[in-house]
Amino acid sequence: MPLENFGSILNFAEEIESQDQEFYEAAAGNPACSGYKSMFEQFAANAKKNVKTVQRTRRENVTEMILEPIKDFVRAPYCEVCEIAPNMTAEEALATAKRLEDRAVRYYSEAALKIKALPEVARALKLIGKKHNAHVASLAAV
Repeated sequence: MPLENFGSILNFAEEIESQDQEFYEAAAGNPACSGYKSMFEQFAANAKKNVKTVQRTRRENVTEMILEPIKDFVRAPYCEVCEIAPNMTAEEALATAKRLEDRAVRYYSEAALKIKALPEVARALKLIGKKHNAHVASLAAV
């Protein structure tokens, strides 16, 4: 499905963050992941904040949303099947987290480029992407 306007880019960003939040909350509650509980709780809290950032960005820039069409940008490369199994091993949870974070970094980088005609929106997307880069670094350190 194409992401062809401001609204669709932000709607998909909200979907990504909601999926991440759900996964991280489940992972934090998984006894097998107890060694990473605080990290997963922090990632879930960040995802919740990111949803609010996306929603605020949409509200503040709503007058701009119909002005700039987006070309050649689709959801498919950023769609991740994410099992939220309560009996996932810590290694499986970490591997899934790495996959989700890599996806988010790629999405926000590309989305910011596609929507660069709206600098405030592009800046918000880049900021969220930087947060996901920090998550990637945290995951690489474990």
